Amino acid sequence: MTDVKSKSRALAEFTANLSWEAIPDSVKHRAKLQILDAIGVGVAARSYPFADKAISGVKALGGSGVCSVIGEQNGMSARDAALANGMLLHGLDFDDTHLGAIIHASVATLPAALAVGEAVGASGRDMLVAYVAGMETSIRIGLAAKGAFHHAGYHATAVASHFSSAIIAGKLMGLNADELTMAQGVTGSSAAGLQVFLEEGAWTKRFHPGWGAVAGITAATLAQQGFVGPSRVYEGKFGLFETHFQSHLKDTDADELDADLGKRWELAVTAIKPYPVCHFIHGCADAAIEISREIDVGQISSVEAYLPGPTMPIVAEPAASKLTPKTDYEAKFSAQFVIATCLAKGYFGLAELRDEAFSDPELLDLTAKVTCASDPDTRFPTYFSGGLTVHLDNGKSISRHVPINSGAGERMLDEAGVSAKFRASAKMSIAEDHAEKIREAVLNLDQLPVSDLGNALRSA
Repeated sequence: MTDVKSKSRALAEFTANLSWEAIPDSVKHRAKLQILDAIGVGVAARSYPFADKAISGVKALGGSGVCSVIGEQNGMSARDAALANGMLLHGLDFDDTHLGAIIHASVATLPAALAVGEAVGASGRDMLVAYVAGMETSIRIGLAAKGAFHHAGYHATAVASHFSSAIIAGKLMGLNADELTMAQGVTGSSAAGLQVFLEEGAWTKRFHPGWGAVAGITAATLAQQGFVGPSRVYEGKFGLFETHFQSHLKDTDADELDADLGKRWELAVTAIKPYPVCHFIHGCADAAIEISREIDVGQISSVEAYLPGPTMPIVAEPAASKLTPKTDYEAKFSAQFVIATCLAKGYFGLAELRDEAFSDPELLDLTAKVTCASDPDTRFPTYFSGGLTVHLDNGKSISRHVPINSGAGERMLDEAGVSAKFRASAKMSIAEDHAEKIREAVLNLDQLPVSDLGNALRSA
């Protein structure tokens, strides 16, 4: 072990030393709300066809265990449960996002926290501490990248989840700082997640964070047994930054990895989504919903949408393919389709991603009227700003610009808002009284063993 403190060593020391008492009460409460939101999305996912196929695939890989999977009566091994839950929690792309990091932070952490917490018989309080450490790790990886993951063709959540899961698993398994450093080093050799799914709405994005949890749990277990990994996995020669970012390396800042650890709590500013679509579109969705209240949608002649420039290749281009989504995943990443739906209906929920929407001639006609351009007034990446100008047949135009997207910053969802979203999501798969049982377990997790939450999730 080198005497020079690497970035992974700094994260390891922060994690090894982190205690319940060291975490501000506001951060603890926010952590519970992030977990509640993620679980609600996971419960809703059980009503979609992909969920049964994903769980069947995981079951085919191995045997039983003590770890719970949402909606499954029988337990699985820690790694299999983390993989299964990861696909459910991220399967609808309705889970939270740290806007500056461009990371789905909770799904990069919660699958490992639930699985390992249950496997080792942890208290809810210990699981929450590990979850907080993982959240701070995954978010800082995204902040250090400054968008370079996406520019280089990687799904940032996928890559970060490997390291945050190693941190979480190691914390719950009682690893010391040396071992936590090694665990991060080991998982660096598995960290990936290609964005090629964008070409055809493939399901692989759903798979990414759960696989990161599998890798992180594996790496922590190897490190516990003395397996040696590189100590400079992020900033070292041929480390994560150099290999993954390449020509974008000059735009990154590795110092963000350990900046103000334990003083600045990035978890607390993670945004919870009000709409089940790519977060980059949310500012425009807000603007479209506002305008929908003032117009007759049948009188729209054309729509100009303004999005953060760096997000255009993901949600607006190539324009021709974005105009006719064939699957829910293609639709989630089509700014044109989302904006048209918000204008036509005045809202956007999970029901708006059903198959029948993709063959609705009136909706597709409106989608074809939407053109996208870079927003000159964007506050990206701090917020996912967006704006619209809607032109009407009578020659009038209506414009709106939303600098802070709903669910973020001063518009962040509070406990009532998160609970309302949780209940709306959960009712797609389970009864109201069962949903309340899960909600109470999450909000009182620091007073319960992780197994109590697991038991509630099994019958979901």
